[in-house]
Amino acid sequence: MVELQSKKDIEKISYEILKASRSFDVFPTPIDKIVSYAELSVNSGDLSKIPSNFFSKKLDTLKRALGKVQGALDRSEKIVYLDLSTHPSKQKFVKLHEVGHKVLSWQQHTYEVLEDDENTLDADAREEFEAEANFFASATLFQQDRFLSEMDKYGLEIGAALQLSKHFGASTHSTLRRYVEYSQKRCALIVLKDCTSIGAKLRDRFQSNSFTKTFGELSIPENIDRVYPFVNDYCCKRKHKIDGLMSLPTQNGSVDFTYHFFDNSYNGFVLLFPIGEKKSSRTKIIINDGLLTI
Repeated sequence: MVELQSKKDIEKISYEILKASRSFDVFPTPIDKIVSYAELSVNSGDLSKIPSNFFSKKLDTLKRALGKVQGALDRSEKIVYLDLSTHPSKQKFVKLHEVGHKVLSWQQHTYEVLEDDENTLDADAREEFEAEANFFASATLFQQDRFLSEMDKYGLEIGAALQLSKHFGASTHSTLRRYVEYSQKRCALIVLKDCTSIGAKLRDRFQSNSFTKTFGELSIPENIDRVYPFVNDYCCKRKHKIDGLMSLPTQNGSVDFTYHFFDNSYNGFVLLFPIGEKKSSRTKIIINDGLLTI
């Protein structure tokens, strides 16, 4: 987890780069302009086809949970390598992640010292550096408080997050995560993967601070069977739903929730909030076959 002071330092650097590169209030966020401003170039080759022994201590790598490399930064050559099999919206985040490794001055200094001593970064420090680069990427992609001001235009609904995803040019996953984590409302996000005949797996779970303060942590198993209505929606390949109702266990007891569901063909996303929490909005969003209409 990134410490508060580190967050403030990263946000300051992100803000300065957004302003200096003339990327503030440009939508979707102009990723390639930011990469160029950081004096980096993106390799056009497919990282997924490069042998794993290519990666040395001089390359910072961003990996998926299963260990597949999504991106890498060659500091000496100022080149960002990408896995082109990754969805284009995810590639944007990876580019900014690698920019983060380049522009966070304390990371740069640490690597310079390590290279002089022919050492490598220890596991705990590397994990912290990865978290910092992720925080930089998110803050920059969503243009910091610009995301909050745009978010306030909409009601509490999954369609709002999908619209924000289009507006900033971000992935559904990263937008929904930020939408929930920065919401003042009591809401949570469940991300599903790997549907089978008996259920699905929990990929991620996120909660707003006010949700956690009221209910504690959701009690969701790693393997979720189809007794959960939203798992049934996912396994039946339903595209979207905005009228789901169900009770779920939390640390503070069972709670009746409204849920909205959306499947982007990669994961199932379940936005939860307690009945009565929905915030009204004059902007109406209609999801039709995965397409948004405002």
